[in-house]
Amino acid sequence: MPTGSLVGQVALITGAGRGIGRELAVGLAAEGMSVGLLGRTQQTLIDTLKECARHGARGVAVTADVTRFGAVREAVRVVERDLGPIDLLINNAGQVDRAEVPVWEADPTQWWQVVETNLRGPFNMLRGVLPGMVERRRGRVVNLNSGFALRPDGNYSAYATSKGALLQLSDNIADSLAAHQVVVLDISPGAVPTDMTAGMPMFRDMKTWGSIPYMVAVTVDAARGRFDALHGRFIHVGRDNLEELVGRAEAIRESDARTLRLRPYGPDDPVA
Repeated sequence: MPTGSLVGQVALITGAGRGIGRELAVGLAAEGMSVGLLGRTQQTLIDTLKECARHGARGVAVTADVTRFGAVREAVRVVERDLGPIDLLINNAGQVDRAEVPVWEADPTQWWQVVETNLRGPFNMLRGVLPGMVERRRGRVVNLNSGFALRPDGNYSAYATSKGALLQLSDNIADSLAAHQVVVLDISPGAVPTDMTAGMPMFRDMKTWGSIPYMVAVTVDAARGRFDALHGRFIHVGRDNLEELVGRAEAIRESDARTLRLRPYGPDDPVA
């Protein structure tokens, strides 16, 4: 049941017109958060905005392509003008390989579109939002990531590469953000029944999907600060025992776990 625990805070969600992005926006609005909605299709954003307004939340919808920094910079300006400083950025907008084919058969244009949306898009959003967070010495970033970031997949090489790179980006900026009390997390919802995921051939016969409402609840908890101790780390909602993960946060940091690392082959490996 909504508690209004996020009243007075502002979120900016990309890809907010449909799928997980829409559900996250509505879930945050139900907790009293003002929501900036960013996407490429005006009508779907307006539909999300109307649903958020039913919870009494303030909101603004901005049409923009996350791969264009000029458009992102203007979107951030509009959201902060209308709603106030951004407390939470959710990088949700994403694309996936259109066909399950090896890289030598991939459509080069579409392959790069996936990488641009999934990596350049979050970078543009970070570049637009982080200066304000750093100056205010507060803020949280949630990157919607995927288990594909952790394992090779020759049929979804653009998606897997971009998600792995996004996780590495979070790792690279985590220390510098910690000095300014800004938290970044990469959270994977697992396989949930969105149009994008359900359209992937590998999930054609999927019977048991992950829960979108649970992903929303986890994101609300992230906005409250429940996972701040896991700053810079990867969380897999579909598999993790979150209470146990939070309880092990100190050990996870000390062992440099939940990050992408090259594993040495032994103590004499030069990269060890």
